[in-house]
Amino acid sequence: MQRVAIIGSGPTGIYTLKGLVEGRVPTAITVFEESPDPGKGTPYHPAMNDVVMLANIASIEIPRIVDTLHEWLGSLSDARLDELGLKREELGEREFYPRVVLGEYFESQFRSLVDLGRKAGHEIDVRGRTRVIDISLRADFITVASRGPQAEPSEERFDHVVMATGHDWPEETETSPGFFISPWPAAAIKRVGAVRVGILGTSLSGIDAAVTVAAAHGRFDEEDGVLVYRPRPDSGGLRITMMSRKGLLPEADFYCPIPYDPCRHCTREAVDGLVDEGSDGLLDRLFELFRKELLDADPQYATEIDLASATVEDIADRYFRNRYDADPFDWAERNLEEAKRNKAGKITVKWRYALLRMHENLARAVPHLNVADLERFHRHFKTIFVDDYATVPHQSIERLLALHRAEVLDVWALGADYDVRRETIAGGATVAAGDDERRFEAFIDATGRNSADAPDLPFPSLLKPGLVEEAKTEVSEETGATKATGGIEVDEHFRPIVDRNVCTNLYCISIPFLLHKLPFVQGITSARDMAEIAAAAIVSDVNERNGVRAEEKAPEAGENNPLAEVLT
Repeated sequence: MQRVAIIGSGPTGIYTLKGLVEGRVPTAITVFEESPDPGKGTPYHPAMNDVVMLANIASIEIPRIVDTLHEWLGSLSDARLDELGLKREELGEREFYPRVVLGEYFESQFRSLVDLGRKAGHEIDVRGRTRVIDISLRADFITVASRGPQAEPSEERFDHVVMATGHDWPEETETSPGFFISPWPAAAIKRVGAVRVGILGTSLSGIDAAVTVAAAHGRFDEEDGVLVYRPRPDSGGLRITMMSRKGLLPEADFYCPIPYDPCRHCTREAVDGLVDEGSDGLLDRLFELFRKELLDADPQYATEIDLASATVEDIADRYFRNRYDADPFDWAERNLEEAKRNKAGKITVKWRYALLRMHENLARAVPHLNVADLERFHRHFKTIFVDDYATVPHQSIERLLALHRAEVLDVWALGADYDVRRETIAGGATVAAGDDERRFEAFIDATGRNSADAPDLPFPSLLKPGLVEEAKTEVSEETGATKATGGIEVDEHFRPIVDRNVCTNLYCISIPFLLHKLPFVQGITSARDMAEIAAAAIVSDVNERNGVRAEEKAPEAGENNPLAEVLT
């Protein structure tokens, strides 16, 4: 029986497990999870999040595991829903829920997968409270060294190992008094007093931080259909400033058909065809394809931003121009009203939907850009797609507006040149941008999860020469020269490319190490996509070793596989 290790039991690990247990040939699967609650996932764990922290993915967008999120919530009793802070009449496929609710869902689905997988003949061993401390690639197998609750490390052999570790969150986030390098765990920032609080970042992570601090000093109530914030009498000194280079707030989630309608011009085939033409000039050719799709989708918007004269370098300025000129809270209020009307009327803003549909197809070409174009892409082009797909729940915007009306919250546009000076003695930080300098008794860095490079791998044996190395990018077609540009080098199955005669059945679907070449892989749907690719490669190898013909690989409904009816 082939042995497979999955390191991490968050969404990426869960979808990997799903792909493996669908396999016809019984497999021995070991899931390593550092936390005591396998399946919850760090981004959704109650130890990391406050109940006011919302996930920015609607139920309908989360790929089915055994049940969909909407089905699972609908199966719960009224008492259980009440425990989760939910009401049955408010459930819906397009609703957003607290992160901790998603954690409960993923944990339940993980347990169901384990049970069904075992009934289908797989041996599944779940190791909670177990940290993997090293991975070694040997000639014919891979060893995994781990330390469980007993504290004595152990080493085991596996035929395949999947790194589904996600982001490595720091154990201590308050690195000096009043200075937090992350909004998580939420319990740490809930201790912040009613003081001047600076939050670096205006995305959903920044919103989570602001709302969590505010909720610790007051409450949100609805008054005449409008959300209001009421600080406690002893919290009058609370003032929160969210800041970023642009000083823009994210927009409210917008209505669109799901699953997505196909692109007419910026298709996978069209993008792949441009890639086949070579890396030199590839980004500009992609931009012309982008221009054609956007013009066809929404001619009026194309005229408004003068798309005909746009370039890679200035498209973001055109995209954000109206928001730059508006007060961020005035814009947020108008945008929220529009988003609510469109949701009620099932109206789709065509240009927004076009950007949303294009980003995954365009991303196929990013690994093929040369060094200069890769830098242009990240600096200029990427930002409009990130802003478009990183919209936030309506309730998040309502809370920001409530805090602003209560004179608790403002937004500061820092510009590109700013400085954060940690105040190690007095606590907090001083932020300087241009001629403006502000002192914050508490400071929270909520700029989100960063990409990681090969040297950041927490498994020392993988860092030996010739093993896992930093991804390389072509400088130009003419010379064929390459340059290390971040992340790690993987093949089409997410296996790190190594230059030694060792077992290569290691799969890296840990997002931080892939972001440089795969900039849009953050999110649950991307976790599913990567997990499916890695799991399919493993199942194919297991089948081949066991003489299973290709046409026999997928389980058929009605056969003696408990997963068949649910998962096919």
